[in-house]
Amino acid sequence: MTPFEPAIEETSALVLFSGGQDSTTCLAWALSRFAHVETIAFDYGQRHRVELDCRSALRQGLTSIFPQWNNRLGADHLIEVDALGRMSQTALTRETEIEFSANGLPNTFVPGRNLLFLTFAAALAYRRGISDLIGGMCETDFSGYPDCRSQTIQTMAQALSLGMEKSFVIHTPLMWLDKAQTWRLAHELGGAALVDLIRVQTHSCYLGDRHHRFDWGFGCGTCPACNLRAAGWRKFTEEMAISPRL
Repeated sequence: MTPFEPAIEETSALVLFSGGQDSTTCLAWALSRFAHVETIAFDYGQRHRVELDCRSALRQGLTSIFPQWNNRLGADHLIEVDALGRMSQTALTRETEIEFSANGLPNTFVPGRNLLFLTFAAALAYRRGISDLIGGMCETDFSGYPDCRSQTIQTMAQALSLGMEKSFVIHTPLMWLDKAQTWRLAHELGGAALVDLIRVQTHSCYLGDRHHRFDWGFGCGTCPACNLRAAGWRKFTEEMAISPRL
């Protein structure tokens, strides 16, 4: 399967690549558009740290299935920010039930996470001569996280550009897509081969469950991340059945 290839920008990009469905789709999106793509991930003591272990197989899978991306995929960077996990009393960093907090946000919200990630990513990009940052933040299928909103991300881009005296662009290709549309984007980028890689190799479950496998991938099947992924998969496959040319 030859992936969709728009005009290639002869520049470099840095993808925030956690090992989940969204960030893997974003990595494929970047590889189809940029001449050189690097990846960055963060270990902050997350409960679902298994996602970080998926990244190597995903990077290898992308270049094996799509050899034309092999020369575009560059260095990978893993940054330890364990202080964030120690400060965060959340369901993503503590063994506690997932529930809504008094402020209306789920306790899976890690305050400052995306702001910190983007700051570290921009600092690394500055050193490596990269101006384009790519993240899987989304305002459609999200849990109300304020650091996933488009306004937050674009304001961060302005602050980073001002603070580092370098023009940064933060791309969020999933910002206005629901999970079904994210599956569909993966199919448009790389067909069934990319969709299958994402199903089998990525991890998005908040509880870090890699023991139970569903048609949409591995997970506990009950946490908010699994519910979103499963619902999106059902809608996507129903659309595919109706319109198999998608």
